[in-house]
Amino acid sequence: MTALTPLTWLYAPGDRPDVVRKACESGADVVIVDLEDAVAPDRKEYARAATAELLSGPADAGAVPVHVRVHAEADVLALAGLPGLAELRLPKITHAASVHHIAALAPGVALCPLLESALGIEHAYSVAAAHPQVRSIALGEADLRADLGVRDDTGLDWSRSRTVVAARAAGLAPPAQSVFPDVRDLGGLWASCVHGRGLGFLGRAAIHPRQLPVIERAFRPTPQEIEAAQEIVEAARKEAGALALPDGRFVDAAVVASARRTLALAGRTVVAGRR
Repeated sequence: MTALTPLTWLYAPGDRPDVVRKACESGADVVIVDLEDAVAPDRKEYARAATAELLSGPADAGAVPVHVRVHAEADVLALAGLPGLAELRLPKITHAASVHHIAALAPGVALCPLLESALGIEHAYSVAAAHPQVRSIALGEADLRADLGVRDDTGLDWSRSRTVVAARAAGLAPPAQSVFPDVRDLGGLWASCVHGRGLGFLGRAAIHPRQLPVIERAFRPTPQEIEAAQEIVEAARKEAGALALPDGRFVDAAVVASARRTLALAGRTVVAGRR
């Protein structure tokens, strides 16, 4: 069984149904309706009701999946079981026990815990492996940066790598990068995506549609990468075991597996399943 590999997640405020509708037509692979930071306190109840209305009808075939970043337990109770809900994103998770609690409130719903504090990073693997409903984990870098007192962006790289390793160890897909906050700095977004890809992230969340093409291009394999991967896979078909290509590159099972992942990503498909 195969499924589309998402590379772009676009946030939209839950109290702006018009913006959510536009987000669903933006070309993003996933839309995240935000009931947390993007919604003012006096608009939380309206945002919850509007989101519940949006998700009450069955999702159309081929429609963009809709995830919801919840703010409170009341959001989980209101949205769990609605046919249009694809996943709940859980902010500020620090312990596996919190994941178990939400899973009990929303049985069968895919969950994405967000690690946004030092304690969350310390417990990254236990959170990622907490429950079968956990399908992914991600960072909340704005809160994490504030919690750690990090001034330089590279100060988050250890936490980023910890998250990538925890996801892999738990049998999850590679995490997507956190949002890039300056929607006008597309060059900075590109450089940050390239850096994140090098750390093992796959795809990125966005806060404006103009960021989507940059993210897509940064995480797609280049023609050169695809050509090299095809050469490796073809050589492996002809000869079993370790071998050397004519240009001197050494090829073993791990290299072949990486090449196959590159080709799968080029076709935007992955094998579905947690473990």
